[in-house]
Amino acid sequence: MIDPGVAAILPRLNEGFPRVETMSAPAARAAIRARLQPDPEPVPVARVHDRTVPGPGGEIPVRIYWPLDRDTDETARALIVFAHGGGFVFCDLDSHDDLCRSMANGAGAVVVSVAYRRAPEHPWPAAAHDVHAVTMWASEVATDLGADSERLIVAGDSAGGNLAAVASLLAREAGEPRIRAQALLYPVVAADFTSDSYVRFADGHYNTAAAMKWYWDQYVPEPADRIHPHASPIRADLAGLPPTLVITAGYDPLWSEGADLARALAAAGVRTVHHDHAGAIHGFMTMPVLDLCEAARKQAWTDLRALADQD
Repeated sequence: MIDPGVAAILPRLNEGFPRVETMSAPAARAAIRARLQPDPEPVPVARVHDRTVPGPGGEIPVRIYWPLDRDTDETARALIVFAHGGGFVFCDLDSHDDLCRSMANGAGAVVVSVAYRRAPEHPWPAAAHDVHAVTMWASEVATDLGADSERLIVAGDSAGGNLAAVASLLAREAGEPRIRAQALLYPVVAADFTSDSYVRFADGHYNTAAAMKWYWDQYVPEPADRIHPHASPIRADLAGLPPTLVITAGYDPLWSEGADLARALAAAGVRTVHHDHAGAIHGFMTMPVLDLCEAARKQAWTDLRALADQD
């Protein structure tokens, strides 16, 4: 059954979200940006700093958050590199500011949010390479950031979950940096539009199958490329990947692939924590108006602390 809080706002969400599949990417980006309502009183953190980091295609903007965690030795803090969602096309550092603030405080970690290059102007695999580059940089300067490079986590929601998962694959292939864990929030991990959840939740539940197909067309325009593990990380050899937190939403076209990924990781011997929020919709962890959002965040940040602290 759908969560009552979700049911109460779902009609407004369905009505208000632009039909991006009928738009150009710049128009969709502008429409999504126009919906952003910054919190006049954002969640307090110790400090926030914007800067740029060298990347394969030029300087990459990042936003760094330090937590209000006075009881933690700064050099022992986890370091989380976070990739925002947005269909590989839109959203930015501002759209996920609240989530990153909550993550920094809840996980007691320094969070580096990445403004990677977006599609279609920068198609696959540009965004994933940017996230990997920032992960490399964060590992190298962890001490300067007041964090522990040995407690490095990559995280992302939706399309950002794809980029975080691919960054882990790239790190494994390159032999660096060493990633302690990955956190994938309702991730995009397969270009399979025939799954059970794609069929059941194709429309009417905020995220739509039509929008998802359009996102893939923008990011990986050549269908033959979509089977590459750096595009669909569920197709990768998963053995030896870092312990993984997977969060899924029950009323989401992406539910099947997220659940499949959690099972595949566990079968490959990867320590996997899977929390399925059966009554939730896609993107619910960026909807603080929902009680479900707050509960899911608290659980996720607890899980991240545990993964960062593991031997």
